Amino acid sequence: MTQLKIWKTHPSNQIPKKQTEGSACFDLQFQGHGKTEYKGFSRHNKAFTRPLNNMISIQPGDRTMIPTGLILDIPEGHSVRVHARSGLSLKQGLVLANAEGVIDSDYVEELMVLIWNISDNAINIHTGDRIAQAELIKDETYSIVETAARPGVKTSRVGGMGSTGIKDEGNVLTLNISEPKIPDFIKQEPPKRGRGRPRKNVSTL
Repeated sequence: MTQLKIWKTHPSNQIPKKQTEGSACFDLQFQGHGKTEYKGFSRHNKAFTRPLNNMISIQPGDRTMIPTGLILDIPEGHSVRVHARSGLSLKQGLVLANAEGVIDSDYVEELMVLIWNISDNAINIHTGDRIAQAELIKDETYSIVETAARPGVKTSRVGGMGSTGIKDEGNVLTLNISEPKIPDFIKQEPPKRGRGRPRKNVSTL
């Protein structure tokens, strides 16, 4: 069985584990033992360094580097992928600033989780709080080579980004989008002439 070896940066840190037998990922915790500060960027894109006392306060819009207190010894031919926790994202608005973290097998520094607070509230996390989840992935071996010919059409798809909703009718591309129906309650009647509005002067010859 493949092993993911983990070294703790502080004796009080906890080794992560899967919560159930069917879990694909193991949970990552914020572990601030032995640390005095944390870093990140504010909503105005200004770098900050703040004191850490077993608690991190993530202000609205902050992108914060959360220490896990762990260094992963990832086996060759594998990588670790870090994902957001669904409950934390939905209920508190804490998501990953980089959408998905990719930890290569030759990275041997402390694993930091990049948390972005997209809510309007300051959120405090304490040592031991679960902040993300991660999984060990086996890499597919491949090489990157240049090709002399442009790739040809492989399916019925025509066009580039966002083209799956377009139909090819001969030489004309048409969007497969129906005309939106305007609800009756927002339809506007033409303005009526009020009683007090003066009539236009009409000259007679």
